[in-house]
Amino acid sequence: EGMAPPQRILFPPEKICMAWQQTQRPGAGLHNLGNTCFLNSVLQCLTYTPPLANYLLSREHSRSCHQQGFCMMCVMEAHLNEVLHSSASAIQPWTVVNVLTRIGEHFQLGMQEDAHEFLRYTVEAMQRARLGGSSDLDISSQATTIVHQIFGGSLRSRVTCLSCKAISDTYEAFLDIPLDIKAVSSLNEALEDFVKPEQLDGENGYKCSKCEQLATASKRLTIHRSSNVLTVCLKRFDAFSGRKISKVVQYPEYLDLGTYMSQAAGEPLLYSLYAVLVHEGYSCQRGHYYCFVKASDGRWYKMNDASVGLCDIKTVLCQRAYLLFYAR
Repeated sequence: EGMAPPQRILFPPEKICMAWQQTQRPGAGLHNLGNTCFLNSVLQCLTYTPPLANYLLSREHSRSCHQQGFCMMCVMEAHLNEVLHSSASAIQPWTVVNVLTRIGEHFQLGMQEDAHEFLRYTVEAMQRARLGGSSDLDISSQATTIVHQIFGGSLRSRVTCLSCKAISDTYEAFLDIPLDIKAVSSLNEALEDFVKPEQLDGENGYKCSKCEQLATASKRLTIHRSSNVLTVCLKRFDAFSGRKISKVVQYPEYLDLGTYMSQAAGEPLLYSLYAVLVHEGYSCQRGHYYCFVKASDGRWYKMNDASVGLCDIKTVLCQRAYLLFYAR
């Protein structure tokens, strides 16, 4: 594999269950508590992530949690159980809103935030909760928490010196994959761009440790270890101007990740879409977020703050998506 094996396994991978363990009608909608649509839509996408929901519904986490003070896993467990067991048509997500600044200190109640950033901070806060302050763990062991085993994978960056053909590999963990969409019109094209070799030459040349010279090299990124849940962010917001790329980027209900892997042996690696998060508006500071999720009954629902409505897959697939959630 090229990566060091973990010294400790924090959560046994065989305990992760990718299919819903109980079937029920969709849970409650979430009232908007003042520009909290970014939070509502991310929480709904996480609530309908089957392996995470199965674990949190079992309440296994809180039974063994020794975390002092704020614990994002306990917060998510309480929120998810409230949403999925509520008889009300919508609830107020105060459980999460009350700890907004603990999730990210720059988040402010009443301010519209970027949904992708909030998702990242939430998943990272859950990861910190599962590590429980044991920062002395090696990198490979940190990737064995339930959070990493659901959302995490690794990328391989391979640099090949074109003079002496020496190969240098580095690995990096990911919890989601952000994709450039400026020059593409589909998710598959964006993934092809992501793994396309890039030439390093001239000022951007590569200092080869084998032939010890500044050489022309080829650099290629591939997915080395795929995640159980693949979260893709279609980069719709320009990092400098904040302006939005509003074009249609097509995405499939079933995605084969096989060709984007380090070992592209032609083995299909199939994922199925289960949530789509949409931003409506012209910039990330403005506009409105809502999402579409596939509930445990196998049907799709549009979750728009407090409203929950049945919809079909055709509607789901023609959105101008910002975040896409796929499960193996």
